[in-house]
Amino acid sequence: MSLINTEVKPFKAQAFHNGKFVEVTEASLKGKWSVLIFMPAAFTFNCPTEVEDAAANYGEFQASGAEVYIVTTDTHFSHKVWHETSPAVGKAKFPLVGDPTHQLTRAFDVHIEEEGLALRGTFIINPEGVIKTAEVHDNAIARDVTETLRKLKAAQFVAANPGQVCPAKWKEGQKTLAPSLDLVGKI
Repeated sequence: MSLINTEVKPFKAQAFHNGKFVEVTEASLKGKWSVLIFMPAAFTFNCPTEVEDAAANYGEFQASGAEVYIVTTDTHFSHKVWHETSPAVGKAKFPLVGDPTHQLTRAFDVHIEEEGLALRGTFIINPEGVIKTAEVHDNAIARDVTETLRKLKAAQFVAANPGQVCPAKWKEGQKTLAPSLDLVGKI
C-alpha cells in the first residue's frame, strides 16, 4: 500500500537539535511543510555526505517554509556525538532524530528487518501532516537534495493551485499544465 496521501501516524522520538535534546512527534510536523530524510545509521559512509548536502541547502528549505528532519535508527545520544565529531554532520542546523525502537522506519516502510537499519527514504509532508511524496532506494545510492527541494516546491505549488500539475523537470516559476480533454494526445 502506498503512503502517498496518508496521514503520518502518531509517534514520539528524541532528537539532537542545536545543542539540545528535543522531542519530535507527529504534531511537530503539522503547521508547516516537513521533509523527512531517512538514513541507515550514524557514522556510516554516505550518510554524512547527505547531511552536509541538506545543511548546504537548509536556508532554501527554510525560505520555502519547510523543516528538515534527518532520521536514523540510532539514539539521540549517538546523534549528539555524530554532530560533534563529523565535520560534515556538524553543519546540520536541523533535528537529527533517533529511532532506536524502529517506530518511524516501520511506519514509513523503510525498515530493513534483518539489519535493524533504514533504507534511504525521503518524504515530503504537507502542513496537515499528509505525505505528498515518497522516494525509497538502495543504501549505496546517496541522494541529491536539490531534487528534494524541486519536489517540495512542486508539492507546494499544486497545493496552492488546485487544478494545475507540474510537468517533468518543472522548476519554480516555469509553466504548469491544467489537465483537460483538449490536452490528451497533444503533448
